[in-house]
Amino acid sequence: EQMMENFGTFNTEDYRAHLGSFGLSGNLSIRPMYLLSGGQKSRVAFAMITWLKPHILILDEPTNHLDIDAINALIIALESYKGGLVIVSHDQYFVSSLCQTIYTVNHAEVKKFKGDFNEYKEYVTKHKKL
Repeated sequence: EQMMENFGTFNTEDYRAHLGSFGLSGNLSIRPMYLLSGGQKSRVAFAMITWLKPHILILDEPTNHLDIDAINALIIALESYKGGLVIVSHDQYFVSSLCQTIYTVNHAEVKKFKGDFNEYKEYVTKHKKL
């Protein structure tokens, strides 16, 4: 319903399939927004953001206020997203599940970190002790 209001009368099955990729399948994909939980509303928002296939998404703390099921649905949906992602997050599970390249910002300087998220955690822990 929300997607039809915002994007017009595309094929309803296309909307439902897209919502399904964010974990909103079956009756959830046709339920009015006011009947959805907060996490489900967030999933609709992410589905709407990606519907027009932007080249890049900039997500600032996208997992705030999401339960683990919503976070997992978001990870799965973003894994299949064809555009670029810039994610700012303190959610270690989310970052380590999704991100292959890590950039750090420290004292107004941006640096690419060579390694995965767990290696970055080890690096930070080691250098905090110095």
